[in-house]
Amino acid sequence: MSGTGLRNAEIDAALNDAKELYLARNTLSLARYLDATTVMPGGNTRSVLHYPPFPLAMSRAEGCRLWDADGHAYIDFLGDYTAGLYGHSHPAIRAAVDAALDGGISLGASNMTEARFARAICERFGLQRVRFANSGTEANLLAVSLGRIVTRRKSVMVFGGSYHGSLLGFAGDGSPMNVPFETIVAPYNDFERTRALITADLALVLVEPMIGSGGCIPATAEFLKMLREETNRAGALLIFDEVMTSRLAPGGLQSVTGVQPDLTTLGKYLGGGMSFGAFGGRGEVMDRFDPRRSDALPHAGTFNNNVLSMAAGLAGLTEVYTADAAVALNARGDALRARLNRLCGDAPLQFTGIGSMLAVHAARGPVTCPADAARADQKLKELFFFDMLSHGIWLARRGMMALSLPIGDAECDALAAAVEEFLSARRSLLV
Repeated sequence: MSGTGLRNAEIDAALNDAKELYLARNTLSLARYLDATTVMPGGNTRSVLHYPPFPLAMSRAEGCRLWDADGHAYIDFLGDYTAGLYGHSHPAIRAAVDAALDGGISLGASNMTEARFARAICERFGLQRVRFANSGTEANLLAVSLGRIVTRRKSVMVFGGSYHGSLLGFAGDGSPMNVPFETIVAPYNDFERTRALITADLALVLVEPMIGSGGCIPATAEFLKMLREETNRAGALLIFDEVMTSRLAPGGLQSVTGVQPDLTTLGKYLGGGMSFGAFGGRGEVMDRFDPRRSDALPHAGTFNNNVLSMAAGLAGLTEVYTADAAVALNARGDALRARLNRLCGDAPLQFTGIGSMLAVHAARGPVTCPADAARADQKLKELFFFDMLSHGIWLARRGMMALSLPIGDAECDALAAAVEEFLSARRSLLV
């Protein structure tokens, strides 16, 4: 057996042992999973939460900690894939939700909170107009549809490895569930190849200023500037998907890139833990939804302005995640990522990201695009995932992490210690 084959066999053996330990520790999660399979396909209603041999089931949460069905405690370094920025049951948000419940749940009318929340979002992220939806998926679908109507063009540029919601996923060969937009899939961070694809018949470019689900891979400033210049030249719209990345600076990631898109999509944490999506930007584009116009575009949605999301979101943005809080959280994330990378040294393990979002890759060398992430050692990353669980660290199976506001020095120390233990215990595999 070659050296590479021997190492792969050793990783397989270590992974099998880690899964056996996982099975032994989590019998109640297994029972819940088996029961769920009788009423839900694969016992699941959110695909990303499933992983073999079976997913853990969480029974409760508080602050930045989770407890599973078998009673094990975890530090929540996932934060519901960036949506859980406030931690679990933040008192200011809980108070806002309680007050909203006291006033009635489903009013079926304009309410007293939505315009205040809209103003707070516009001022925070530099938008002229905004409309609400129920998820980042909806926000992106609506923004793309609007862009195609405004430009009177059909083709949409997206990027390989990007994710814009359950109906707009472009990892690998894309998703068979994608809506049938006419798409051009360009290579992320590839300046020349992408520029050549931006032609006069293009409706818009939809881009994450940092790819989130695909591995927390930032776009270069030069790449984003090129997208802005070329879409202006072609008469196409530029849409920033900041559903995840709006948390990375007080005014969203766009506020530190020097690039202003035509439209921005939002979601995740901005609902304060409730279902939420939003899209907004230039007034002359967004005003196509103005119902006072004879040619107004329709935008329905029973829960677009639901009182719980409006109240929780407004309290979160104005009382809790202030500009100062955003700066502090993302500085903590930058420091943590740098600390972890120092621990890894020359091992084939690294952490990418910006601010409070990070992802682990079992690879040496730069990870500057999703193709780099795909070439990394996926089995070694899976072993890292199971080892972190055994140390009480909760993260995504794919290696993504996101800090929440309750995470402090003690929690960062615990993560660093767990990573250090992984590097020591798995030293023979890290060659």
